Amino acid sequence: MDIHRRRYLIAAVAASFASIPAASALAAPAHAVTVYKNRACGCCGGWIEHMRTNGFALRVYDVDDVTPHKQRLGVPMELASCHTAEVGGYAIEGHVPAADIRRLLAERPAAARGLALPGVVPSSPGMDGPRTAYATLMFDARGRSSIFARH
Repeated sequence: MDIHRRRYLIAAVAASFASIPAASALAAPAHAVTVYKNRACGCCGGWIEHMRTNGFALRVYDVDDVTPHKQRLGVPMELASCHTAEVGGYAIEGHVPAADIRRLLAERPAAARGLALPGVVPSSPGMDGPRTAYATLMFDARGRSSIFARH
């Protein structure tokens, strides 16, 4: 093999390896989300689809009572909604937008225990109601909450 051909092959192999980090960054694994929902609830499916569409990998458990999961994850009962999820060490309560969850996971605020969208907001992800302004709340281990995002 002549020297020019050898240099060409070495350059081609090096170039192919140089693109590996960029390709693997694009193919980063989805955040795993575990969802606990009441089997009788009809609105949770829309939120689950919203999360999947936004690149999250979900494990969904239909349960008779979601309350024990809310308590285990430290969700204040005044912030309760129809389903409870956990992702990246945080509790997610209700129809919280995927963008808010991504921001929480990127910023990882030290005091945060999770995010909540109390009740069932008609225009939140997975719901088909009229446009309504709402706020996603961040809560801490003591149950204190503050506005995390406005929609």
